[in-house]
Amino acid sequence: MRDGFVKVAAVTPKIRVADTTYNAGVIVEGIREAAAAGAKVIVLPELVITGYTCSDLFLQEYLLEQAKRALGTIAEETAEVDAILFVGLPLAYNGKLYNVAAVLCRGEVLGFVPKTYLPNYNEFYEARHFARGMADPVEVDFEGECVPMGTRLLFVCTSLPELKIGAELCEDLWTPEPPSIRHARNGATLLVNLSASDETTGKDIYRRELVNGQSARLLCGYIYASAGDGESTQDVVYSGHNVIAENGHILKESERFGSGVICTEIDVKRIEAERRRMTTFEMADDSYVEVRFSLETEETALTRFIDPMPFVPGNEADRIRRCDEILAIQAAGLKKRLEHTHCKTAVVGISGGLDSTLALLVTVRAFDLLGIPHDRIKAVTMPGFGTTDRTYDNAVSLIRCLGADFTEVDIKEAVNVHFRDIGQDPAVHDVTYENGQVFQHFGHTAQFKLYDVENGTVASSQVVDTNGSGHGALAGFLAAQKVDSLICGGIGGGAQMALAEAGIRLYAGCQGDADTRVAELLAGTLVSADAATCDHHHGEEHTCGDHGCGHHESGHTCGHC
Repeated sequence: MRDGFVKVAAVTPKIRVADTTYNAGVIVEGIREAAAAGAKVIVLPELVITGYTCSDLFLQEYLLEQAKRALGTIAEETAEVDAILFVGLPLAYNGKLYNVAAVLCRGEVLGFVPKTYLPNYNEFYEARHFARGMADPVEVDFEGECVPMGTRLLFVCTSLPELKIGAELCEDLWTPEPPSIRHARNGATLLVNLSASDETTGKDIYRRELVNGQSARLLCGYIYASAGDGESTQDVVYSGHNVIAENGHILKESERFGSGVICTEIDVKRIEAERRRMTTFEMADDSYVEVRFSLETEETALTRFIDPMPFVPGNEADRIRRCDEILAIQAAGLKKRLEHTHCKTAVVGISGGLDSTLALLVTVRAFDLLGIPHDRIKAVTMPGFGTTDRTYDNAVSLIRCLGADFTEVDIKEAVNVHFRDIGQDPAVHDVTYENGQVFQHFGHTAQFKLYDVENGTVASSQVVDTNGSGHGALAGFLAAQKVDSLICGGIGGGAQMALAEAGIRLYAGCQGDADTRVAELLAGTLVSADAATCDHHHGEEHTCGDHGCGHHESGHTCGHC
């Protein structure tokens, strides 16, 4: 409940059709299990108190009264639970019967949301028993209290104002204009669906796509809780297929043909931010009634998957397709400009890094589309003080492999001329540029330079990205690279402790050229801020913004950021 993260749950208990007393018990058990996992929003299936497949038993007054009594029991038994609950039951009002979601919090019934669209086709015949839900809220007496009932109710958390919940039931989602559209446009950031969706071949795929698509379209979180195998008493089967999605991403999905609880976290503050960013997401004002509730504010332990490389598919086939798509898009744009200007040649600077490599590949593909030979591309490499053998060799190999015209322009002397012109000492690198320098903010490190040390000398080196690991994970990142020593600039106490726990020796407060610091380390003359010295291992920091250094001997990797 802090920083916008709300743990949510979809619960499918194994019920008995028409046994409201038994069902109340397993419902409470499921709620407590979800609450024990930290869930603050808990959703159960449609008509879960009675069972969806009661058929004409819904016309029996006794069943309806028992359902209300069971709801009172559930409210009483969950009064200590710090969560908002959505529970399905049949509810009679003003001579008609409604299929509703009851909303409870700390023992209080906050409201009833009736189903809008009643399926009456194929195996469904809800119109035989239920009436369509009313839009404008009415007051319903429940155990002596006036409780609002209507489709235009929003449940707003006072302790986290970004958490605004709207509810719909099963078929509502499958219609051309689901109520959730109106809920979202009136401020709902989290949509819940109490469902009893039976299984047919392939229906699970469509169900998943509906939930995920609605969460994307409405920029919201969506919790879908469906009836399970306790409902399968007729000629249809219910699988308990539960899905939790956020803004076009499936966060959690249950195994089918069972019962139980699934939990994950919804980032409602991110949802609010995305809506502000998407200028086409227009809010509405449909005279909704806001029902307020409060939950305790506490830390939310995250269990949802956070992709460290969200733009790089883990699947090789997807990754190849994505790379080809990127090349195709950029090449198409360049092709148009070359055609428009009647250009038949191109000059591309190649450093051996990622950006220039992509530029050359795009140019080559555009030339292929235009039928222009590759030797009309003049590829220029300009080695200087910051050029390594690795990047230079990569640049030359790429140019030759693609058949471009190769030109090399050594810029070392030109740079020295500039240094003389501005009165800059070439030995003082940190004043004029950061490339190859020990960076001064360990926690912001974007790259490490890793060194292999054999027999007291550097055998090889490479630069690796941290992929946005952040200071709390950098120690683990270095340990995974088998780094045993780190050279860096400024570093906080927490990071120092993490490095110590990982067994990595630290040389802090260092500045200047990383390669020079490594040589000093190997010579036993490197001095850190605490006067520490080292007779082997080290690493260096890079120019991407934040860097550090590490190292490892006898064929091991040395790191630098």
